[in-house]
Amino acid sequence: MNVRDSEHMIAELKEKENYELTQDAKEADLILINTCSVREKPVHKLFSEVGSFEKIKKNGAKIGVCGCTASHLGDEIFKRAPNVDFVLGARNVSKITKAVNTPKFLGNDIDFDESNYAFADFRNSLYKTYINISIGCDKHCTYCIVPHTRGDEISIPFEIIKNEALKAVSKGAKEIFLLGQNVNNYGKRFSNAHERINFSDLLEKLSEIEGLERIRFTSPHPLHMDDRFLEVFSKNPKVCKSMHMPLQSGSSEILKAMKRGYTKEWYLDRALKLRSMCKDVSISTDVIVAFPGESDKDFEDTMDVLEKVRFEQMFSFKYSKRPLTKAATMPNQISDDIASKRLNILQVKHTEILDEIVAKQKDKEFEVLFEELRSEGFVAGRSDNNFLIQVKGSEELLGKMKKVKITNPRRMVLNGEIL
Repeated sequence: MNVRDSEHMIAELKEKENYELTQDAKEADLILINTCSVREKPVHKLFSEVGSFEKIKKNGAKIGVCGCTASHLGDEIFKRAPNVDFVLGARNVSKITKAVNTPKFLGNDIDFDESNYAFADFRNSLYKTYINISIGCDKHCTYCIVPHTRGDEISIPFEIIKNEALKAVSKGAKEIFLLGQNVNNYGKRFSNAHERINFSDLLEKLSEIEGLERIRFTSPHPLHMDDRFLEVFSKNPKVCKSMHMPLQSGSSEILKAMKRGYTKEWYLDRALKLRSMCKDVSISTDVIVAFPGESDKDFEDTMDVLEKVRFEQMFSFKYSKRPLTKAATMPNQISDDIASKRLNILQVKHTEILDEIVAKQKDKEFEVLFEELRSEGFVAGRSDNNFLIQVKGSEELLGKMKKVKITNPRRMVLNGEIL
């Protein structure tokens, strides 16, 4: 989502203010720092980044702080870093040209509605495009700062989404990547009167676009994974067979404290049903260890889910206390020593599982969309189910779909040869 927000800002500035991108900060007239605030570390890093850019920027160059940290810190950023020229929150991206032209501009209104705003067009990739389908989040998980930085959830009208997809495909994109905090809650609320449409409907409608070959999305919420959603995902040939299912914890008690809305049993039911319906699916997840009050038994429940689902990819973290969240003031905060130990146990076990999964990919064949030149003469891309695959080749492969046989699978990348 931050990548797409950055693309929107670049597009607006290129079209309306005649800016061009530069790879050299020393020659830049404008330096934008787009921030995340999901964990604590990036927030601390922000101010050292501002200081570093201040030392090397040319006279008259502006520095803007954007994104989620801009939303929740607001004018405190000016106090801590007086050399920042403007602050633009994550819900205010469409105001970027006004921000650039207004001294000490502050735009951090999390109730601002830009769901009907049609941004100018810019994409980092020629072969795929990110498309926002909703903004904000209504879930208010007790550990998460996002509702306080991106506001309430609003769905973006279908016509805007469709037009973005059509424009990208007409310029050569083969894949669209739908973005939202809870994509499969799409259609719950629009700013204006709108036809009744849910996420499963959206996938079906977008798959009718001629020339579009792949549809990906993130992140769905396990709570909204009804049978129809799983069926559309499994049976629609344009929907990539890669599902991100954020677990957060395998303990029903901790999930309740997190205010996730589902239980361990519901999560396992959905994940294992998905495995049975779609034999080639890859499932990725997010896990937080050492949430306040997490007992050894609660952690064992998380390990149990890991063993049963056997995720192809896992993003795992120690609980990070965030401002404005209920979990920050909960009793029974877990010590860092215990948190580190549990995270290590989790990650070691997942590495074992991943090595077993990777070994089984040898001699398998995948359809790969090539999109990245790599060192030593390799070209890389993703399979339908999101394995990173590389072959020997040149830029002539970029943007093309090719069948690849895996010859040397590795944990981070599967090596293969084009058939």
